Amino acid sequence: MKKVLFGILFCSGFLFLEGCKGTDPVCTPQVPESKLTGIDQEQLTKDIEKIDAYLISKGITAQSEPNGTRYVITTLGTGDKIPCLENKLTIAYNGKIMGSGTVFDSSTNASFKLSGLILGWQLVLPLIPGGSKVTLYIPSGYAYGNSVAANGKIPANANLVFEIELL
Repeated sequence: MKKVLFGILFCSGFLFLEGCKGTDPVCTPQVPESKLTGIDQEQLTKDIEKIDAYLISKGITAQSEPNGTRYVITTLGTGDKIPCLENKLTIAYNGKIMGSGTVFDSSTNASFKLSGLILGWQLVLPLIPGGSKVTLYIPSGYAYGNSVAANGKIPANANLVFEIELL
């Protein structure tokens, strides 16, 4: 009888703990490697060369990430960094096509879940403290790739520039 009671209690405890797992928030601290290797590597190499040439032509010294994204922190904030891709962030931003400077989107106060945004944002914004202003230089594969986006405002394989303030 004691063995049966112990078995029931053990199973009940196990099921309770397993059930609790579903209610815990998920926290993905960085972009999974599989998303990065799925990018067209040949196009990525071309994009990085174009971005680096653009930065040199403008006299901009940017920080470089191994994945190819480039960024400049124009104002360093003192807030917390974004610990999880599932976190919501509030930002002001201006999105432009690199080279032409054509603005395709902007907002003075927008809230998004980071995991729902383009890879370039997911790769860099977790590195930046809240209250910062940053300019991102994003290779096309970490943006919209070979797709035309934003109702035709963003051409295929467009490298993008985003001026972002983490509110």
